[in-house]
Amino acid sequence: MNRRQWISIIGFNLVALAAGVATSQWIFRTELADDPAIKAFFANPWQTPDGKSVDTKEWREKVLVVNFWASWCPPCVEEMPTLDQLQAEFKSQNVLFVGIGIDSPSNIREFLEKTPVSYPIVIGGLEGSNLSKQMGNSQGALPYTIIINAQGKATSSKLGKISEEELRKAITSAL
Repeated sequence: MNRRQWISIIGFNLVALAAGVATSQWIFRTELADDPAIKAFFANPWQTPDGKSVDTKEWREKVLVVNFWASWCPPCVEEMPTLDQLQAEFKSQNVLFVGIGIDSPSNIREFLEKTPVSYPIVIGGLEGSNLSKQMGNSQGALPYTIIINAQGKATSSKLGKISEEELRKAITSAL
């Protein structure tokens, strides 16, 4: 190959790389929830997997780690032990984790029997999926985690499995 062909190949690959990076940033982008979405979150008539109503007034004035998940979502299941561990660790600092199951009540109950967690789990269903989108999850994919500070403002969000380090940093900045 001559020099011109090499330059063309390298140039093409650089353009392809830049396009790939730009596309991945667009695909995995999230936006922070606005006030109406957070108000909708608090106003939603949440229920536990066993059908009990949840009073979201108890969630106000806390730092909330809201995690949209499903039992059929491997990354969701993989991150749950970390969420459970950090809930125990940050509980004394007025931090509450809330899991919103985008699944049927029976599937969630069955899953929680095998994999119990110490934080509240509520049924999201289709409305939960829509709320996830309102709260910045433009792709509607799972898992999706959003941090809401004690003043009721979204401070960070993550589409996809969140690492312990990312979550610690997000919680600490919301405190």
